[in-house]
Amino acid sequence: MFIGFQHREILVSADGAVLVDAGDFPAEVGNGTTLSGTAMTDLKTAIDTAGDLDQMRARVEIVGTQFGLGAGATPMPKTIHLVNDGFKCPAPSRRATRMFVCCRKDPKVKAKLAKKTKYPPRRYGDLTIAYDVLQANQNNYYVQVTIDNNHPLGRLDHWNLTWEWQKGEFIYSMKGAFARIKDPSECLYGTAGKFYKDMDFSQVANCANKPILSDLPSERAQDDKVGKLPWCCKNGTVLPPLMDKNKARSIFQMQVFKMPPDTDNRTTITPPIKWNIDGVINPKYKCGAPVRVDPQIFPDPSGLMAISTAVASWQISCNITKPKPQETRCCVSFSAFYNESAIPCNTCACGCDDTRKCNSRASPLLLPPEALLVPFENRTLMARAWAKLKHLHVPSRMPCGENCPVSINWHVSSDHKNGWTARITLFNWEEYAFDDWFTAVQMKRTFEDFEDVYSFNGTRIPGLKTIFFEGLKGLNYLAGETNGTHTRDPRVPGKQQSVLTFKKKHVKDFDVTRDAFPSKVFFNGMECSLPPVRPAKASGHKSSISVIAIIFTAFMTFFMM
Repeated sequence: MFIGFQHREILVSADGAVLVDAGDFPAEVGNGTTLSGTAMTDLKTAIDTAGDLDQMRARVEIVGTQFGLGAGATPMPKTIHLVNDGFKCPAPSRRATRMFVCCRKDPKVKAKLAKKTKYPPRRYGDLTIAYDVLQANQNNYYVQVTIDNNHPLGRLDHWNLTWEWQKGEFIYSMKGAFARIKDPSECLYGTAGKFYKDMDFSQVANCANKPILSDLPSERAQDDKVGKLPWCCKNGTVLPPLMDKNKARSIFQMQVFKMPPDTDNRTTITPPIKWNIDGVINPKYKCGAPVRVDPQIFPDPSGLMAISTAVASWQISCNITKPKPQETRCCVSFSAFYNESAIPCNTCACGCDDTRKCNSRASPLLLPPEALLVPFENRTLMARAWAKLKHLHVPSRMPCGENCPVSINWHVSSDHKNGWTARITLFNWEEYAFDDWFTAVQMKRTFEDFEDVYSFNGTRIPGLKTIFFEGLKGLNYLAGETNGTHTRDPRVPGKQQSVLTFKKKHVKDFDVTRDAFPSKVFFNGMECSLPPVRPAKASGHKSSISVIAIIFTAFMTFFMM
C-alpha cells in the first residue's frame, strides 16, 4: 500500500508492516512510501474464511513525526492506494481525521498465470541480497548470503556489508568473506558468554552486533578453509552484468549461533536488519528491510538431476540513490572548440574539509583548457593569469577545489553539417589504479545519433538513453597519479581518453551549446557532479575549430603519451 505523505514525515515504527522503499526506521518518507505486510502478507476473502475478519483485514499502527503544520492542523497524507497488480483505486475520501478509499479489481487487467507462493514474490532491486538458510540446528544455523547486481550502471569495488542482529546472534565461522574486526571479548563478556559457557570464543569470526564484512582477495579463492565457493573471493568487485555476468554476483557463507529464546526451536530464525552495502567510488545504495520469500532453489550437490531448497529465505532489495551535493566522488568539466575558457568542476564537488583559506560557496573560476591537466593546488596562478587576460572578476578569497578522486573532461571538438565530435578524458588523482573501470554518459536528445567511439568499447543502453564506455582489452585500468619529471613539477594524473562521433539524423534543431553536452555522467556507477552551465558561444562565431582547441588537443596528446 502506498501512503502519500507530504509533511516531511519521519516514520519511527510501523507495527504489522515493513517499509518496501524507504530503508529502516527511522525513515524519511516526506515524498511517500510503500508498506507491505509482515505477519499477514495476504488478505483473504469472506468466502474463503467464512467471514473471519482476522484473516480479511490487517491493521498497521504507524508512529512518526511531521513538520510544517500549524497549530490545530491535521497531519493527513495526500493519498492512499493499493499498488498490487489488478486493482484500481479512485481518489480517497476524507472525513476529519480519517481517510478511506474503496479499491476494486480492474476488469481490464488480465490475471497473470503466476506460480502460487506462500510468501510475497521477490522484488526487483538495483542490487538484491539473498539470505538463504541452508541448514538449521537447535542453537545455530548455516546461511548463504548472495549479492546480485541487476543494474546496468551498478557496481561495487571492495564492498563492505553491514547489518544489525536482532536477538544477539554472532558469527562463529565464515567462508568466502571475512569480518573487519575480530574481538572475542564482545561475546565473552556479553550474553553469549553467559549462555555458551564452554565455547572457545577465540575461534569465533565476529561477535559484534553490527559486523562489518568484506570479500576475500582472489588469492584465497582456492583456500580449503575459507574459499572454494562459486562467485566468492574477488576482492569485493561486483561488476555490471553488461560488463561481465560472471562478476555480477558475490557469495559467502556463515555459521550463526542463536540466543534464547530462539534456541527453543530449530526453525525459529531471525534475520538481521538495517542492511547497508557500499564500495570505494560506487553508487550509494539504500536497502530495505528483509522480506520473507519462498525458499531458494539450488541444484542438488550430489550432481543428480534434482533440486534442493533452502530451509528459509529472505530478500533484501537495495536501490541506487542520487548522491547529495558535495557527497559524490567524481566531477565533470566542460570545454568546447567555440570558447577559449574551460568550465571546471564545481567548487567542493566532492566535499571540503578545510574552508579557512578558501571560499566554499564561490563559483569556480574559468580556466585555460591546459589547466585541467594539473592538480587543483597548482592552478591558482594559471587561473589568476587567465582571469586577467580575459578581464574576469577574481574574488578576494579564491574558490575551494573540487576535491574529487576522479574528474572527467567533456570537450566538444567540432560541429559540422552532418555531425559533430566530442572527446572524453578521464583523470585519476588517486595513487591507486582503477581496474575494470567504466564510465557512462546520458545524452537525452542525441543518444540515437551516437555513431562510434575509437579508444574505448562503447555500448548503447536504450532504456536509459545512456552510452556505456569501458577500456579495451589490456587497457581496462586507469593508472594512478604519479610524480612529475622533476621534483618541482606538479603531479601527473592517470589518464584515459577517446574521441566520439555523432550524426545529426534525429535532432533537426540541433544546438551545439545545448545538445552536445551530457545531462548525466557516471564513473564506476557513481553519478558525477556536473557544472550548472555549459560553454557559451561568442556572438558571431562561425568556425568549427579554434586555435585554443588545437592547443588543447596538442597538450592532451602529449600528456597521454
